[in-house]
Amino acid sequence: MNRRIIIVGIGEDGLDGLGARAREAIADAEILIGGERHLAFVPGSAAAQVSWGKDFEHGIAAIRTHEGKRVVVLASGDPLHFGVGVTLLQRFGIEALEIIPAPGAFSLAAARLGWPIAEVNCLTVHGRALEVVNLHLRPSGRLLILSWDGTTPGKLAAQLRTKGYGSSALTVLENMGGVMENRINGYAETWSADEVAPLNTIAVELRADVAAPVWSRAAGLPEAAFRHDNMITKREVRALTLAALAPLPEEKLWDVGAGNGSIAIEWLRLSPSGTAIAIEKVPTRVENARFNARELGVPGLKVIKGEAPMAFSDLTDDPDAIFVGGGLTAALLSACWERLKGGGRLVANAVTMEGQAALLAQRDARGGDLIKVAISREAPVGPRSAMKPSMEVWQLQATKK
Repeated sequence: MNRRIIIVGIGEDGLDGLGARAREAIADAEILIGGERHLAFVPGSAAAQVSWGKDFEHGIAAIRTHEGKRVVVLASGDPLHFGVGVTLLQRFGIEALEIIPAPGAFSLAAARLGWPIAEVNCLTVHGRALEVVNLHLRPSGRLLILSWDGTTPGKLAAQLRTKGYGSSALTVLENMGGVMENRINGYAETWSADEVAPLNTIAVELRADVAAPVWSRAAGLPEAAFRHDNMITKREVRALTLAALAPLPEEKLWDVGAGNGSIAIEWLRLSPSGTAIAIEKVPTRVENARFNARELGVPGLKVIKGEAPMAFSDLTDDPDAIFVGGGLTAALLSACWERLKGGGRLVANAVTMEGQAALLAQRDARGGDLIKVAISREAPVGPRSAMKPSMEVWQLQATKK
């Protein structure tokens, strides 16, 4: 195989843990690129060494500068599991790469703990918000988490306590595979290690406290799951709306007139590999949407303070689906339709006559299906109770041909 860039996965045991092909690639390299920790494993190499530093772009520029030379990139464990290999694939393509993986942190941790890795949620908070863990909280289950640094376990323990998971067991595995390998055991509620070795992986056995809120990923979270100002799509309508939006992996949603962010947030909870942009003009709702995204485990939600369709001009990538839940007009629906990808879905809800007229105009001009949703909930009537109807919702569902 004659490819320009070779990515070698390497563990804390350094060269001793590598196979013959990986050793050969390193010995033959003219340029070695990696983190300071990785480069320290090959001090006697004759190759020029380039450190990533804090900016991957520096290393990528070095790869381009040395085009035609034998370039080897050193990476932690499995380069394609939350590793630098993903970035290099995106930049250069598999045709330019040879990838030689080593056992990664998840495999090493699972082997030490005796956890079947297919039954464990594996995630990373390296370079990501710690709140991504919230998406995976449930009364019982196991998580393996790649840390950002030595302070991550303490911060995670505090977050688990706040969310009602103080009884969860934590195991911190430091420097796995190296001479400094160590294990720290404890519980979130009593965790006292403010800082551990920078290279660590956290194993969590989830145990919810009795009063801990538990939120399913099924569409239609109760309104109590969100911080809101009563301007929120009701859970029954939200479930129907998300069914119509039909999120698929890696798809993008625009939530237009997003309010407190409930539709965009549930889109991401249903399809974590997808993306979503929430557009909202009211400042308090913008802050609510950002808060709700963090609390419900999807801090990657992009919330834009602005008014549609003017806000569309700053968005370069057209979406696979658009939901319009606020400020609905015929002009706004037309603007949304223009930006929607071919084959994309437009879903719009209206309760006012003006909004319903806009839905009819859109349907007549471009097709689609209209449904009417009528929801009643039990409410007290003096000493008794009765079903109290909510405002009827008209919903347009349309696919762009």
